[in-house]
Amino acid sequence: MKKKDIKILLVDDEPDILEIVGYNLTAEGYQVITAENGQEAVKKAKKELPHLIILDVMMPEMDGIEACEIIRKNPDLKNTIVTFLTARGEDYSQVAGFDAGADDYITKPIKPKVLVSKVKALLRRFKEEDVADTMKIGNLVINRDEYKIVSKGVEIVLPRKEFELLSLLASKPGKVFKRDEILDAVWGNEVVVGGRTIDVHIRKLREKLGDDSFKTIKGVGYKFVD
Repeated sequence: MKKKDIKILLVDDEPDILEIVGYNLTAEGYQVITAENGQEAVKKAKKELPHLIILDVMMPEMDGIEACEIIRKNPDLKNTIVTFLTARGEDYSQVAGFDAGADDYITKPIKPKVLVSKVKALLRRFKEEDVADTMKIGNLVINRDEYKIVSKGVEIVLPRKEFELLSLLASKPGKVFKRDEILDAVWGNEVVVGGRTIDVHIRKLREKLGDDSFKTIKGVGYKFVD
């Protein structure tokens, strides 16, 4: 996919951020759409179907967390990557963002070169499988071609990172995947995320698929239990 075909929705209530970040992303060749609050972001996301949404957390009318939750419920946006803008040290915002279905976060103040590098890393993982790839493990069916799962006959829509984490663990039931291995495979070694990122996503998967499907190997990582 060429840069000119990639749509990025940039959401922030600060005009300076919209201008500076928007300028740098446009200069890279991306299509940039902007919104000033969560409500506007939800409307534009539904209309434009962006590949990536960069979403500020603290905004008037509707904050980024609520907007992300709404966006994640839209099947048309299931493959859209969502990354939050958070102030340095806002651990709560980062955890809440992952709970809402975010894929990553970018820390303010934003350095243009770092931002562009991070965006490239995120979009590098935005690709469709060339060949249908379906895994069946017990009562669970994972369709990587359509990015959907069916558990005990019920279709469940997962945020992109939860889907990729599940696909990785389920690809080899019983194998213990080390934390570094998971971070590299699911988030990419170009993107720096905290260790709690995996824990948050595993907890969300347990809520949707059951505790018995995942086993924690203390100090090592996780494995999928068939």
